[in-house]
Amino acid sequence: MLPTTGELTTEFTEIFYGDKLTEQIIGAAIEVHKIIGPGLLESIYEEALCYELKQRGLKVERQVGVNVKYKDTIIKGQRIDILVENEVVVELKSVSKLPEVAMAQTLSYLKPTGLKHSLLINFAEKKLINGIKRISN
Repeated sequence: MLPTTGELTTEFTEIFYGDKLTEQIIGAAIEVHKIIGPGLLESIYEEALCYELKQRGLKVERQVGVNVKYKDTIIKGQRIDILVENEVVVELKSVSKLPEVAMAQTLSYLKPTGLKHSLLINFAEKKLINGIKRISN
């Protein structure tokens, strides 16, 4: 069954907004990396990126708790590094080699939050663009 025009427009708007917003986040991350370079603690990049995103007029929340439902109980303990505009999860790393579990971890934030877009950014890369991964649910 084909979607109605309204459904198609809503889907397109969500995809376009997600892409536009992730581009803004990536641009801010590149600016941070250009100024302070690789090799610092993840917490430094988190603070600098939040500053840069706010300077660009974006709503930013840090260390947002995510609850996981398991059977009839709620398990707390997961935290999103940065949530931008209540739309995009940003997971930050500063490691020489990104562990495979980092992708799964970032993806795991999308299901309980109902969000569709996330970015995994590894600031340890010499060229930051090599350390950015877009993940969608």
